[in-house]
Amino acid sequence: MRKKSGRSTWATVLGLAAAMLFSVEAKASNSSDIDARLPKITVKDGHFVLPDGRRFVPIGVNYFRPGTGWAPQLWKKFDEVSVERDFALLREYGVRCVRVFLTFGSFFNHPDRLDDFGLERLDRMLAIAAKNGIYLHPTGPDHWEGLPDWARGDRYCEEGLLEAQERFWRLLAARYRGQSAILAYDLLNEPAIPWDGPAVRERWKAYLRKRYASADRAAEAWGITVDAADWDSPAPPDPERSPPAALLDYQHFREELAEQWVARQVAAVRAADPNALVTVGLIQWSVPIVLPGIKVYSGFRPQRIARHLDFLEIHFYPLARGFFEYQKPDDLFANLIYSRSAVAACAAAKRPVVLAEFGWYGGGRLTINAGRHPPASEAQQAEWCRAAIDHTRDLAEGWLNWGVFDHPEARDVSQLTGLFTVDGRPKQWAQAFRSLSETLATAGAARSGRPDVPLPVAAFDWDDAIINPQMGRAALEDAIRARPPSSGE
Repeated sequence: MRKKSGRSTWATVLGLAAAMLFSVEAKASNSSDIDARLPKITVKDGHFVLPDGRRFVPIGVNYFRPGTGWAPQLWKKFDEVSVERDFALLREYGVRCVRVFLTFGSFFNHPDRLDDFGLERLDRMLAIAAKNGIYLHPTGPDHWEGLPDWARGDRYCEEGLLEAQERFWRLLAARYRGQSAILAYDLLNEPAIPWDGPAVRERWKAYLRKRYASADRAAEAWGITVDAADWDSPAPPDPERSPPAALLDYQHFREELAEQWVARQVAAVRAADPNALVTVGLIQWSVPIVLPGIKVYSGFRPQRIARHLDFLEIHFYPLARGFFEYQKPDDLFANLIYSRSAVAACAAAKRPVVLAEFGWYGGGRLTINAGRHPPASEAQQAEWCRAAIDHTRDLAEGWLNWGVFDHPEARDVSQLTGLFTVDGRPKQWAQAFRSLSETLATAGAARSGRPDVPLPVAAFDWDDAIINPQMGRAALEDAIRARPPSSGE
């Protein structure tokens, strides 16, 4: 049961008002045809559960097809025969949840309505997924299939774009109200508050006036002169020159923008479907352990946004010491400790956590970065991916591999992250994945089978780390040195 404290009062009012407003859209899709085979998943006591109280573990994939370009054109090149074949294959290999990316180009070309083009294809995919016992996890809207002119701008700060996104979620959630084949809505893939921009500056100015009321107080808090505070038209602080107090204020400001954005989108979903589960797919820079720079921090602090969401999602790729190349055993453990630390930071917010993107390459040589990375075997890929699950079983409730098939057209590691080769041959990771899925499907097995001696997690001060990236890295290296000998090499 969702706690009342996680809902804003105006969201409750919206929910009551929306019951009649969205009744027509709610009947638009044939829910009885789509969800008859799948029971509704809810969240209870920190777990995903079926109606009979049994645990459900969302283990699965992010779905896009090779041969559709990069970024993939999932909906504009929709091939129902291929989708049928793919989902039957996924069922065979133990997939229970599929995350898909909704797009402006197929679903939301106009700010006042959804496009039948995308909705009809989503209906067909939902029916195919349900037939195979697989839950769909839609995320978006995003730019993969084109971005209309009206949607270009700051989606976190510009009021017109904020209202348009709310309208998207009200309309979509109303159309699929009560659809048990939809596991949950993911508000956006890897959101990040921009560091600068006209709309950001306007809101920064308002934030400072609310927080300090005067230039004198701001200057005193930051330890600078009144003139240096630039009170009339404050710019974002300079990471290299601004005082730490100003940098921390700015990062907290960005966190407030992120929380406000989440709260508004969630309220829009629940106004149309109060029982829908909602989350957001956080980039790993949302946890400041390995930050390439201060500006890279996304602003989506798990502890701040968790109260609005049913569960948290974090994405993770092994970048603890640069691009992981399988060459050094110590780098393997460094990345496992990094992954545990990122998931643990989300779990501390007291919501279930899903590792909604993870994986790494195997079965060949990447062509990215001028082909400088050494080839990796299928066995190496399977070892890393299985270990990433094993070492987060005590912290996470679900895992979604990045990609189904290898994707040669990709311009990143997605070239070789699939469970299957581009022509559909199961890789060693697919075989290991199926075995893991069978284990996790056993009642109460989600936390069994993990190592007897868990790897440590990095202990760091969040506020220090978001203004000084060296703090998170130092904490990670301390945790790596603290790895118990029994974890082996």
